[in-house]
Amino acid sequence: MGDGWLAERLVWLVALWLSLAVHEWAHAWSAWRLGDDTAARLGRMTLDPLAHIDPIGTLLLPLLGVPFGWAKPVPINPARFHRGVSLRAGIALTAAAGPAANLALTLLAVGALAALGAGAPAWAAPGAAPRALLETVAVLNLSLAIVNAVPVPPLDGSRVLEAWLPARLEPAWRAFLRGGDWVLAAALVAFVWLGAPVLFWPVEQMRLLLAALVP
Repeated sequence: MGDGWLAERLVWLVALWLSLAVHEWAHAWSAWRLGDDTAARLGRMTLDPLAHIDPIGTLLLPLLGVPFGWAKPVPINPARFHRGVSLRAGIALTAAAGPAANLALTLLAVGALAALGAGAPAWAAPGAAPRALLETVAVLNLSLAIVNAVPVPPLDGSRVLEAWLPARLEPAWRAFLRGGDWVLAAALVAFVWLGAPVLFWPVEQMRLLLAALVP
């Protein structure tokens, strides 16, 4: 393993830690805006990655080269939402805030890369660290947004689905949740396997867009 591998690993780690921090901050901020200051009081409404570190998902696995990760979940207390905010709407909004923030960060990275290519071509040249970081941030955040939208617990999509699930389907959903972690893991694996194009196609299109923006 040479210096090139180490540089790539550092870029990946910086991009991952930034992306996870933005994701969790968005959950905390949206809850705070809705009246729940639980996460804010615990110091979680911050972009500091150290506040969101999960020993395994944020440190161990990424350092070992595993191409994904997760942060410590932000605590949300729906009972503290403003009186005018319904329980279902509050839960759905706070859950959706994480993937939405990742999509926003994707767009910011794409815009920054385009601006870099126009204003500082040397920094946007192939192999340059700023370009590598922005490309990684764009692709990683698009991936995080798509994966977290999957309606399988504990992903954010499941909380959005649960919040708007018709009452007649709630017993079936509860039974599904009682199936245990193995059932949930199997459902997630099946979804990812069957829906691989749902993730890979947009990511590949993002890579093509980035290459077209800064050849």
